[in-house]
Amino acid sequence: MTLSDTAIPSLADRERTVAIDSQVVAVHFLDRSPVFVLGEETLLFAEGERKVGVHGGGILASACDGKRIVTGGDDGRLMATDAQGAVTELATDEKKRWIDQVALGPDRAVAWSAGKVAHVITGKGEQRSFEAQSTVAGLAFAPKGFRLAIAHYNGVSLWFPNMAATPESLEWAGSHLGVTFSPDNKFLVTVMHEPALHGWRLADARHMRMTGYPARVRSVSWSAGGKLLATSGADTVILWPFGSKDGPMGKEPAMLAPLQARVAVVACHPKEDIVAAGYSNGTILLVRISDGAEILVRKNTDEAVTALGWNAKGTLLAFAAGDGKAGLLAL
Repeated sequence: MTLSDTAIPSLADRERTVAIDSQVVAVHFLDRSPVFVLGEETLLFAEGERKVGVHGGGILASACDGKRIVTGGDDGRLMATDAQGAVTELATDEKKRWIDQVALGPDRAVAWSAGKVAHVITGKGEQRSFEAQSTVAGLAFAPKGFRLAIAHYNGVSLWFPNMAATPESLEWAGSHLGVTFSPDNKFLVTVMHEPALHGWRLADARHMRMTGYPARVRSVSWSAGGKLLATSGADTVILWPFGSKDGPMGKEPAMLAPLQARVAVVACHPKEDIVAAGYSNGTILLVRISDGAEILVRKNTDEAVTALGWNAKGTLLAFAAGDGKAGLLAL
């Protein structure tokens, strides 16, 4: 299916363009203000189109809690930027290695990694470190308790930074390049180097294989109720079910919004069962999960969508594509 041979409702005429003309790697919201993370050095605040210099090189990772954006760069620095544009250095890697993984946790805790070492800075400023068996490729704080998942080659380590106990290991052969907890804290899912996801039920470490993708999964997002995991990696939005005690084990995923282009980025609405999907040809759709109904946000431009993000209330969608074109859609 292509947009030329089907008529769907469009909101494209309501788009507000944001002038960037630089690579955008992520978009976050500080309070109500959208902020675009550029590939090199800078954050761009959409209000006033104001640029704030943060790093002395490429920005490799970012995370946001609504009050600050924490970024890691190839300059070996971990930086925090608040809604006023004030920038604070949180840490520096002593060897100036790339900081390419960042996560935010409870009580203003921050996790970051360089090479094989994962670090945590608590809200009180206390620092903890853990050396993984191989290069850290993903970090995620659990939604309950002070626990950090560390993805690496051949599995995940589950680390309690405030405890001396040896981290729990969840093993599965292969490269794990990202990690996420389900919102109910019952499942853990990793993004693989191969075109697949892998998961564990945390109660008993039972495995969940999620395969069948034609390409590597680069974007995942939990639905508002946490019962579905939306992913990229195919020419449809893939939605895995997590509403039962067995999660997706023995079940097929739902597939919505097919196009003759690959889904590049997904972002679930924070309040409603709607997912925003950005495609490799620049198209952006809003898709209602219950029946697959689609609304066009942006027509194809031949440049892949690189960033999608909702504000906390779900009233504003921010997006950007590989050609540096960005925009906002108020709902």
